[in-house]
Amino acid sequence: MKHIKKLEEKLIIYLSHRPKFYALIVGIGIVLFWRGVWHSTDFIHLIFNSFHSNLTTDLMYSPWWDGPLSFVVGAIILSFTGAFTSSFIGNELILSGLRGEKRLNQKTEIEIESEFEAISAIKLSIKDMDNKIDQLERKIREKSSNSK
Repeated sequence: MKHIKKLEEKLIIYLSHRPKFYALIVGIGIVLFWRGVWHSTDFIHLIFNSFHSNLTTDLMYSPWWDGPLSFVVGAIILSFTGAFTSSFIGNELILSGLRGEKRLNQKTEIEIESEFEAISAIKLSIKDMDNKIDQLERKIREKSSNSK
């Protein structure tokens, strides 16, 4: 298991320095994953409907393992590139879950208002800091121009 984790880390580091190649590999993984889901579902549908031909793919000439193999290969690619969860549920959702935040539709009106007030207060304090920095910069410029 350690070797697999090290290989995964090395692969992610390698790919992170090549973003276009990284995007290509992750894109291929996503397509293979969903192709596997689609073909496997069609195959199961074919079995339960006694080989009626109202499917979206022609499975009569495809091997039974085509769908599951695409699914597994896609899942492995996404897993090894570190994109499995972020591809499907998004980074922000993962981070908010780790922070223990509620979804917007789970928050009460009071919670939303208090967050809005907190954000407004933070914006005001940032403006105050910006003004103070501007004042300090002016003072420094005045002192440097007076000392010359």
